[in-house]
Formats: sequence, structure tokens, C-alpha cells
Amino acid sequence: MKRYSAFAIAREALRDHTGWGRAWGNPEPRRRYDAIIVGAGGHGLATAYYLGRNHGIRNVAILEKGWLGGGNTGRNTTIIRSNYLQDPSAAIYEKARSLYETLSQELNYNIMYSPRGVMMLAQTEHEVRGYRRTAQANALQGVDTEFIGPERVKALCPIIRLEGPRYPVLGALWQPRAGTARHDAVAWGYARACSEMGMHVIQKCEVTGIRREGGRVAGVDTTRGPIDCDKLGIVVAGHSGRLAEMAGFRLPIESVALQALVSEPIKPAMDVVVMANTVHGYLSQSDKGEMVIGGGADGFNNYTQRGSFHHVEETVRALVETFPMLSRLKMLRWWGGIVDMTGDRSPIISKTPLEGCFINCGWGTGGFKAIPGSGWAMAETMAKGEPGPLAAAFSLDRFREGRFIDESVAAGVAH
Repeated sequence: MKRYSAFAIAREALRDHTGWGRAWGNPEPRRRYDAIIVGAGGHGLATAYYLGRNHGIRNVAILEKGWLGGGNTGRNTTIIRSNYLQDPSAAIYEKARSLYETLSQELNYNIMYSPRGVMMLAQTEHEVRGYRRTAQANALQGVDTEFIGPERVKALCPIIRLEGPRYPVLGALWQPRAGTARHDAVAWGYARACSEMGMHVIQKCEVTGIRREGGRVAGVDTTRGPIDCDKLGIVVAGHSGRLAEMAGFRLPIESVALQALVSEPIKPAMDVVVMANTVHGYLSQSDKGEMVIGGGADGFNNYTQRGSFHHVEETVRALVETFPMLSRLKMLRWWGGIVDMTGDRSPIISKTPLEGCFINCGWGTGGFKAIPGSGWAMAETMAKGEPGPLAAAFSLDRFREGRFIDESVAAGVAH
């Protein structure tokens, strides 16, 4: 596969760009693979990549019912951070953040990682105490964060209004090496690397059934014919419950729509990410100049990929209080993604009751930031048949045993 570089761009410019090949293949499915990953989003592609890179398993198919990265990977607000309170959460998110730092070089594909820093605003005394506690926990976990005062918040983000009409800014939990990346590029870079290793990325191939023989997975039925496998990984976010039902077990998750929008593009106005959890909204500026605005999840189960007016109104109203300049902008586009929520708002990376079948789901509203760490942990679980250190705490058994990792209660936000 052609290596991307400045020299390659210059060479192709001289010959009218006729030498570029496909970034990844478009193969017909084989009759059998060593492993099948269902879901060609960021988590599924990362799982396949680390199966090949770390464990030498390369006879792999990644099946996608739509197009590559067309689910939540292409529908999120691209925030990357690891400042979680609980030890298992901090470990897997920090692993992901550290992998993001060098992912462009590793994949030879520019994912546009920008460690611009993430501020989580404290707008109540309760949040001040909570974020100070998180900063202390992060210090013990080896995660670089600090609690900063209002003056530092204003210096880092001059467009912010500290004296809000309802909730003033009392400080923030600041993670300087957190940031953003280009969501589509993450999926494309992993897909290109998987294809280079000989894996098959098969789009427009919906799984319609999971075949079992003697309590063990035997393969899948798809819209492009039956495919056998030794190991099966289910990584389909909001559709995890449906695939689990095909495999003969149930999951403690529910699917809801999470919404976001972007404004018209403007000149650079902020170079950090700001999350305001009390009023519930988060904001950053993209490389194209759009203000990327994230809001809340629907309060009812659904599988829609569009927004709802009341969430846009609530989110924009809340952020206009803290960022008055937003009131003069027009909305450019608005969308939703189907997120899978567990009761404790933490993910599931686990073996399942069906031998040879593994599942990675439940990332809820914060899946993008975890993609490299999630793929690393899921690949290790599939390759060895048992979870490694990163995944062990996130097994399905925790719901039966009461070992919850309640990040939404502990940290005040699950994003």
C-alpha cells in the first residue's frame, strides 16, 4: 500500500494524481475467517487492528451493514479526555488518550489529533468539591489534571462569561493534554491499516443471524451469505441488544439518541474544549471554524439518528448564558447518534454466555475518546479468551455481582 507523505503528494501532483490507489479494499467475503468483528465503526476497526498488530491474528473480517464509520464514529463531537474518577475508567481512557498522541504516525494517516486541552467547568460548590476530588484521584492514577480558578479559566478561554445569570464559573478541572481528533479520519486510518494487513473490511453486509453449535459460536448469516468463524466480536454500539438477542443472551443496556449540532463557520474564537455539565452543554471549535456543540440524550429509548427541537433549545439556551457570542450565530447542521447506555454508565468488554463470542458495548455518550484503548482491550480479550488488565473490571459479571463502576454519579458526567 502506498505510503502517504509530503513527497508522495508532490509526486502525484506532477502526474495529475493518477497514482493514488484505494485506501482500503472492497473484497468479497470468504467462506471462513479466524475472527469476525461485527461493526466497522471506530471500536470495531480498532479491535481488528490490534488483533493483527498485537496478537498476529490477521485472517479477520470486519462486517458493516452500512458504510464504514457511518454510525456514532461519524456523529460525535470528537472530545478526547481521560480525567475520570474511578480507577478502571481512568486506566482505559488514559490508555486511549496516550495511543491517540502517536496514532497518526503509527497508521501513516493524519487523524488531526489536537491536544488543545479540555476544561470541565465547576458552576456549583458541589462541582468544585467533586472536581478537586477528581484531580486528587487523577494524581494517584498518573493522569495529568489540575483544578484551576476562574481567572485561569478566563485566560484560557477569553470568550467565556464568568458571572452567569444562573450559574457563575467557580473554576474548572483542566486536562492540558486532552483535546480532539478528526472522527472520520480515525475510522479511515484504522480501516486502511487493517486492509494493509490483509483483513477484509466488508461494507453493505448486514448480519441477520448468529449460528451456534454445541454452545459455541459457529458463524454468522449475512445479507451476502453465511460466513463461518472461530471467534466473533460484537461491536455495534446502539444495536448491541439486537445482536446479543441473536446470540441467545440479554444485555443490561438501553439505546437512546444523543444529539449535537454545529454553527456556521467563524474566525478562530477558542482553542480549548469546554464542558459545562451543570447547564449541560459542551463546546469546541473545529478546524473549519464551526462551533461544535454537544447536548443531551433523549429521555426515552429510540433508534433515531436525528435531533429533537427541545434538546437544541435547551442546549443552546444553556451555552448562550456562558458564551454570549453564540447568540449571534446560525445553526449549520444538527444530528443524532444511537448510544448504548448501561445502568452504571460504564462500558462492557467481556466474554459472553456463548463460547467464542465477545462483546464490546455500553460506551454511552463517551465512546469516541476511548476508541484506541477499547480496541486494545477487546483485541486482548478475544485473542486470549480472557480479559486483560484494562478490560477485567468491565465484564458482564459485574452486574450480577454488584461491582458497578458508576462513573455518572462519581464524576458528575458520563460524557
